[in-house]
Amino acid sequence: MSDNRPPGAGDAPHTPAPTRVLVTGAGGLLGRAVLAHLREHGIAATALERSDPGDLPADRVHTGDAGDPDTVRPALADADAVIHLAALPTPTHGTPLEVFSGNTRATFTVLEEAGRAGVRRAMIASSYSVLGLTYSTTGARPPYYPLDTDTPLQASDPYALSKQVDEVTAATMTRRHGMTTVAVRYPFVSDARRMAAHRAADTARPGLLAAESWSYLDVHDAARAALLAVRAPLTGHHVIFVAAPHTLADRPTEELIATHHPTTPVRRPIPGRTTPIDLAPAQDLLGFTARDTEPVPEPDDGLCA
Repeated sequence: MSDNRPPGAGDAPHTPAPTRVLVTGAGGLLGRAVLAHLREHGIAATALERSDPGDLPADRVHTGDAGDPDTVRPALADADAVIHLAALPTPTHGTPLEVFSGNTRATFTVLEEAGRAGVRRAMIASSYSVLGLTYSTTGARPPYYPLDTDTPLQASDPYALSKQVDEVTAATMTRRHGMTTVAVRYPFVSDARRMAAHRAADTARPGLLAAESWSYLDVHDAARAALLAVRAPLTGHHVIFVAAPHTLADRPTEELIATHHPTTPVRRPIPGRTTPIDLAPAQDLLGFTARDTEPVPEPDDGLCA
């Protein structure tokens, strides 16, 4: 089924849509948006969640732990693609061992069982936090801007480490099972209401979002990226960043970098409020370009794009 977006909207050609997608972590904010997106495109969805909230837009709902093979195996019935979102989402959502072991076990289990079941397309939710900046316990700084997939990882917290291992696991499953895997590094993902609150908090406490490079993504765009990751004409293993093209901040990005990351070199110009992350691979590989959903008036300083 076609994507139904207008011509020129940014999505690249894609392979035929999967007939059924297993979505893990389906009861979360992003999981629900993915299920809704699949339904809009006429794609059957199987939801996997720890407990059934009773209102998931999926025709099949399985309950249990995504790290349990006996739970995952039946949930994969008839699926030809997997969107794996299940995870403890920060290093404070459990003990360090719970966060690291729970996240990495779930990713290994879901991809291993999918590979054994013959599933050949899988997307996993990685994170901007894999860089080790967001929750750093060592005061890690960006080594340069714009950030890209060659940026050295500086994990010092269990969540960043779990995402680093998850990406390696996905690459391993590509070799092990011949799967096409895409690890999508999401920034702060939310709806408009929470996004506005996030921006207001940064305004009240300048520098609050500096570790996140002031990046964000609307949850509906995040869902669209997930589906494109299992539809784009790809083979092999890929890692990409996704984000809105402009930051949540109300100041030019290079000014923010000079203020909050003064020792970080800027390798090429970052005009106006451009998000200081290389987003070209998402466009090149998936045809994905996000929207700006939190418009901020550009300062009248002549630096804006």
